[in-house]
Amino acid sequence: MENDTVFHFNLTMYVNIGFYRYPAFVVCLLLFAIILLANLAIILVVSLERTLHEPMYLFIALLSVNSLYGSTGFFPRFLMDLLSDTHLISRPACFTQIYIIYTYAFQEMTILSIMAYDRYVAVCDPLHHHNKVTAKTVCRLAAFAWMCPAFSTGLGLYLAIKLPLCGNKLQKIYCAIWNIAKLSCVSTSTNNVVGILASVINVILPLIYVLYTYFRIILVCRKSSTEFKSKVFQTCLPHTILFVSLSFSIFCDIALSRLNVENLNPLFALILSLEFVLIPPLLNPLIYGLKLPEIQRNIFKMLSFLNFQI
Repeated sequence: MENDTVFHFNLTMYVNIGFYRYPAFVVCLLLFAIILLANLAIILVVSLERTLHEPMYLFIALLSVNSLYGSTGFFPRFLMDLLSDTHLISRPACFTQIYIIYTYAFQEMTILSIMAYDRYVAVCDPLHHHNKVTAKTVCRLAAFAWMCPAFSTGLGLYLAIKLPLCGNKLQKIYCAIWNIAKLSCVSTSTNNVVGILASVINVILPLIYVLYTYFRIILVCRKSSTEFKSKVFQTCLPHTILFVSLSFSIFCDIALSRLNVENLNPLFALILSLEFVLIPPLLNPLIYGLKLPEIQRNIFKMLSFLNFQI
């Protein structure tokens, strides 16, 4: 099959679960609604409460914006496919989905590395925190978190679009660059080099930096009081949980793209694919909403005000 005849891709990882597709649809729809409402609550609370206009909370709100971006790029199409007997996706829709999901993942990793920098300065150099992490710095870091993944993903996507293809079956529940590259009729060495560079810049370097900052924070905490350690633990634990969860999800998605999915249990492969686009957006607001008392208190205040108005 040549490139000019591939107008649709067939997502082959969907499992035929018969009647159970309807309960699965309801559960996934509820999860999507929870992700939307919880992340919107975080964004509204941080935006409206002036006491939360600090770097850490602004970065948390940025995480929630990114979660909304990634979820709305995945769930509507996924919910349609759950109820459908065929799982064809048009070429433009497939490449659009790739761009959204990849930029979402890279932006999530970049934002978490920026948050690690903020925590590192707050713990290791507290006297200069307000001078180093200013409002202008926050804006620049936020712009970087969106622009760098957008450029690297756009370059990789452009190269994938140019590939002549000899098939249209993708062993995924959503479109992915690597799976499309495997359908290529020609060498994909250039695509592989760009993909490796993008992974190093957007995943490996942030991973190394976050580990470095936490190593420095641990060294500082070793010489500090119990009260200081408790405060650091309270602010860093949510970030650590999210970072470990995202890293594990990315690792699973990369491994799944390289493995022969036909040799895996279909349900197991489906769960691994869903983890990448489901767990981080769901954990972000739940972890920060439950673990940080300032956000928790203001969410309850907002809910109380809404109940009073009703």
